Amino acid sequence: MDLVEPSQDFAQLPGVAIVIGGSGGIGAACVRRLAAGGARVVATYRSTAPTDLGDTKLARLDITDAAAAADLFGEIAERHGGIHTVVHAAGPHVPMRYLSTVSPAEFAAQVDADLVGFYNIAHAAVPHLRASSGSLTVVSSAGTKRYPVRDGLSAAPKCGVEGLARGIAAEEGKYGVRVNSVGPGMLHDGMSAKLQASGDLDQRALDVATANIPMRRYGYATDIAEAVAFLASPRANFISGQKLDVDGGYGI
Repeated sequence: MDLVEPSQDFAQLPGVAIVIGGSGGIGAACVRRLAAGGARVVATYRSTAPTDLGDTKLARLDITDAAAAADLFGEIAERHGGIHTVVHAAGPHVPMRYLSTVSPAEFAAQVDADLVGFYNIAHAAVPHLRASSGSLTVVSSAGTKRYPVRDGLSAAPKCGVEGLARGIAAEEGKYGVRVNSVGPGMLHDGMSAKLQASGDLDQRALDVATANIPMRRYGYATDIAEAVAFLASPRANFISGQKLDVDGGYGI
């Protein structure tokens, strides 16, 4: 999908941008968009290192390991002269299931991966973002505004993620730190593609989803990356504590 040539919003910022979950569809799109905007980028991955991100520096990280996250942020800041941007785009595949079929243990594991994992990253990032008056942007879900049936295992923890993002924005604004979230709707790539491939979204479900989108089409990971790049950039320097859904109007 052709986009307008990115402006060099990040070219003059000292230090680097970190994309957590840079091996996923949305995360990789964010890496490419930030790099196109002049940022030096470090991308993390959990198990398999991406091979299609050009000269981007890579680092392995399990976001459920708080100590490892803190150590990695410290190493990156020292090596690259600081951290000006953090994008949290990590997230495991979440099957679409009725909540009545989800055990408490399964739900707790999802909360640990989504909400506690994000807290681990935010906790590690904040001291460095204070130093740079930087920004933290988390990729959440459009499903927290208009609930899609069978999406509770994803939407409920992400409601917590968005609440946490607002809380950090409220507390850290006095240090110049901005925190925002972006909510992807149905996409041709990213998690939606995995749900289609796994059979969680059959053609009937896809038809219903399309009918619920005023634009009558799906988006792309690049659409999410554009929103992330804007909120992370100096162009949004008076925007904090906000959530921007990129969903073709689904939440209307």
